[in-house]
Amino acid sequence: MTAEALITQKNERPPERAEQPTDHILCVNPATGESLGQVAVTQPEQVAQCVERARTAQQRWAHSTYKQRRAVLGHILDYVLTHADALCEEIVTDSGKTYENAMLGEILPICNKLRWTMKYGEKYLKPEAVRSGILMHKKGRIEYHPLGVVACIIPWNYPLQNILSSLVAPLMAGNAVILKASEMVAWSSSRFQRITDQALEKEGFSKDLVQIINGYGDTGAALVRSGVQKILFIGSVNNGRRIIEGSAEHLTPVVMELGGKDPFIVCPEADMERAVHSALGGTFINLGQNCIASERILVFDTVYDQFVQKLSQHAVGLRQGVPDRKGSVDVGAITSPHQMALIERLVSAALKQGARALVGGEIKRIGNGQFYPPTILVDVTPDMEIAYSEVFGPVMLVFKVRDETEAIELANATEFGLHSTVMSNDREQAERIAAQLEAGATCINDFGLCYLNQDLPFGGVKYSGFGRMNGRDGLRAYTNQKAVLADRFGFGVPPKLFPVKPGDYDKGRETVRLIFSRSLTQRLLSLLKLTRLALKK
Repeated sequence: MTAEALITQKNERPPERAEQPTDHILCVNPATGESLGQVAVTQPEQVAQCVERARTAQQRWAHSTYKQRRAVLGHILDYVLTHADALCEEIVTDSGKTYENAMLGEILPICNKLRWTMKYGEKYLKPEAVRSGILMHKKGRIEYHPLGVVACIIPWNYPLQNILSSLVAPLMAGNAVILKASEMVAWSSSRFQRITDQALEKEGFSKDLVQIINGYGDTGAALVRSGVQKILFIGSVNNGRRIIEGSAEHLTPVVMELGGKDPFIVCPEADMERAVHSALGGTFINLGQNCIASERILVFDTVYDQFVQKLSQHAVGLRQGVPDRKGSVDVGAITSPHQMALIERLVSAALKQGARALVGGEIKRIGNGQFYPPTILVDVTPDMEIAYSEVFGPVMLVFKVRDETEAIELANATEFGLHSTVMSNDREQAERIAAQLEAGATCINDFGLCYLNQDLPFGGVKYSGFGRMNGRDGLRAYTNQKAVLADRFGFGVPPKLFPVKPGDYDKGRETVRLIFSRSLTQRLLSLLKLTRLALKK
């Protein structure tokens, strides 16, 4: 199998749901098929009013102290911790994921991000002194000013985490935030508004500072074209292009996270038990509905059979069903019916073309829910669509590779580059491979932990997007980084550039040579020439 063969056409995650001409979103529990009721749609013509209210609220927030901002974030943290059980109930009901994933995949990273931002946000947003270089009579600094209103357009796979984690950085930086949530989880999104409402009210700020709006594609398009100061988009490549087209109208800058086809490399020197369990988590956490899912497991041929045998033994025993708090199921349901159809189509096509399913491979019927079981495919060939398209579901593709060269080539042979994993107890080998992977992050001997380290930036390369979330860079992404140069002393000499006098050109040339020449002889010669020019009348 050659790596180049996997480079084919552009991968596109399909739109989450077709636009519907309706004033409401019909909400359904994907694990049971039960109706959850309706949520009102924010119509495109109403978006401008939302932005205007946010802009008004932001004017005061922009002048708030860091202590006040930390207090608001602290109230959000307190709410999440106090109401964690109720929040997980809403997450599970609306998304179909397990309670364990709701707690560890949503509550934990939210709390982690809030705590980090409260502790370090001011440090990275305060004015930063910088060197003034050749301008020794000046002092330089960088100031980080709020942008205004930030729009966040987010997907359905982590209903609460996508909302709160998206708003923390722009809010700490002094901005207002409008979040357009996916219509697939509108039921829970509409309920989560109470978290920020209460936090802002406790500190005397307007609830309009953070607004969660629900709707279809036209609502999102209206938000993109509304004149906001920045856009965060998390979703598909295809929809990302639409966001860029809309943002061009006002030249609005965009941060984009567009998913991936992440490689997971298993070297002969790896701890096999650790590698197997990391791969299971990397692929099947949240039933694969994860932008950093390990969809491609690249195993060295010398340990391939051993790895696949252990992997299959564990995967076949994974329990699937309607989630509960008793720990009776390991994986839950697929949130989106559209995604369910895509997973089924990609797997069925691969099986017809000769791939083999060691585990899973077909829809699992459990009541009226949307269930696709954990699936392991081998004998996948480069011409199969599933080899290069993002599945965004519980499907693991296992490839056999000969050596490091083939592993690296195969890992880089997609148009995505979000996350990657290298499993090896040989540190030199692991670092050598990691350095050559085209990705926004590489985690050695663990899956996905780069995202949890809030000091690390999170984002991708190639079709996985651009810009960064998390950490110092994620905070500063929502600011105007303003350069300021001020006097170092209380006096100065005015730079008299006009009128030009004879000899000015020669003085300029020798000054440049004196300052920048790497030759001591040249610098002394230039100093001598400048002295002569100064003495010349």
